[in-house]
Amino acid sequence: MRGGQWQVLRLMEGLRAAGHESTLLARAGSPLSAEAQRRGMDLHAWTLRSIWKRSRAAGMTHEAAHDVTHAHDARSHTAAAMAGMTRLVVSRRVAFPVQPNPVSRWKYRHAAQYIAVSRMVKQTLVDAGIAPSRITVVYDGVPMQPTSNGSEILVPESSDPGKGTALALEAVKLAGFQAHASRDLERDLARAGLFLYITQSEGLGSAVLLAMAAGVPVIASNVGGLPEIVEHESTGLLTANTPDAIAGSVRRLMQDRALAQSLATRARALVEEKFSVEHMVAGTIAVYEALA
Repeated sequence: MRGGQWQVLRLMEGLRAAGHESTLLARAGSPLSAEAQRRGMDLHAWTLRSIWKRSRAAGMTHEAAHDVTHAHDARSHTAAAMAGMTRLVVSRRVAFPVQPNPVSRWKYRHAAQYIAVSRMVKQTLVDAGIAPSRITVVYDGVPMQPTSNGSEILVPESSDPGKGTALALEAVKLAGFQAHASRDLERDLARAGLFLYITQSEGLGSAVLLAMAAGVPVIASNVGGLPEIVEHESTGLLTANTPDAIAGSVRRLMQDRALAQSLATRARALVEEKFSVEHMVAGTIAVYEALA
């Protein structure tokens, strides 16, 4: 489960609470399917072929029964475009540019509206030739967490080389400390005294928001959309992606706990004000209503 998948679940729960019905199409056997089933959501398995068939079977199309189709990743965007769905909203969460090839150009014409997870991501869509009027920025939302009183240095565990887990662990060791690599942030943040998020590319950083919501001081890479949530020296520290720079930031916050706490306090207040689940759900519903 990555940030985008958690956002889908939180959105569906928010839609249900607001009185809107929604159906989740997800790959059978995936972690997202399992969690959605556990939460009692309306869930259907899909493949590219099944979406194609479903969209053309009289009385069986999801678009006939739903006001809006919302694609949350590249594969579902492709599937919905192939199926010819017209009231299509596409979320874009990644920071890298849209590929300038005929397939991408075709696919990106087949969406009525885009939801960008940050201003930075919106700019990548504008650079690809998509009209700004078709793009709405809706930031991720995370639930507020109990305030952590822990002392561990926490880094998210990921096998993705672009996510920088190895670099983060190397830098913490260089700083003279040990770090715990987490696969379950909501559980492990309760014992964290510092959250270190190192990545080569990032659309926004919902894991960082989750740490901020738990009152954990944050150090994050100065890339992508991360500066939109981590204001350097105010709600956290931004760092270059080098072992020395990261280690210096780690030493600073581990040795100056008063500074770390002041950053964390302001960060938690910012999440409550601007990056709550309620804000994310309301922003998304506004896009749906304008389209439907």
